[in-house]
Amino acid sequence: MNELWVVIGLTLMAGLAMPLGALIASMEHIHNDWLEQEFRHGVMAFGAGALLSAVALVLVPEGRGTLPIPGVIASFMAGGLLFMWLDRWLASRQSESAQLVAMLADFIPEALALGAALALGSSAAFLLALLMMAQNIPEGFNAYRELTGPAGVSRRKVLLAFLVLALVGPLAGLAGYIWLVSWPALVGVVMLFASGGILYLVFQDIAPQVPLKKHWAPPLGAVAGFLLGLVGQMMIG
Repeated sequence: MNELWVVIGLTLMAGLAMPLGALIASMEHIHNDWLEQEFRHGVMAFGAGALLSAVALVLVPEGRGTLPIPGVIASFMAGGLLFMWLDRWLASRQSESAQLVAMLADFIPEALALGAALALGSSAAFLLALLMMAQNIPEGFNAYRELTGPAGVSRRKVLLAFLVLALVGPLAGLAGYIWLVSWPALVGVVMLFASGGILYLVFQDIAPQVPLKKHWAPPLGAVAGFLLGLVGQMMIG
């Protein structure tokens, strides 16, 4: 029972990072030019670094141990292909909620994997929770800007929606803890599937938006995000 509360607590904190990022984006006293330029690009870079470290330090190392090489290849590529299809589908609909969909698309499988990892006794679950929080803050930040900008959704509605979406984390985490634990190979599939999708997301949608001419600080956000995962991995290793 105690572990169930740990799953709920970790996934809820990771989920609440989404409205926290949106709340930061809603702060009007931040200078607009700076918010639109270097700070926004730095936030995106930090999120990309955290996503990459989640893949490199947790999801792939944990997932590959339960599957043969063909299973690793199939799971990883399936994630990349599905995210590509989702990206193209959103583009064809000219959707203004691409960042929101992408945020949920990597958050849900990660929460499933976190719950299963805790049930299997993996110490990497705590690092994964930390990295989920680190990536959800900038993703929530960008999704808020996207929805309240061209889409014209009210700020209050976006913040309320993000608070509700935070509850998806505990539901997915409990599903992973209760059901996925009986199929370790399926846990590996989920982790590698999420890894392939996250890598597609980083290099298709996030990384191309990070560079900013005559500004050199934003790429350091990616370094900081990845370093966070590396230090966490060293601490639990």
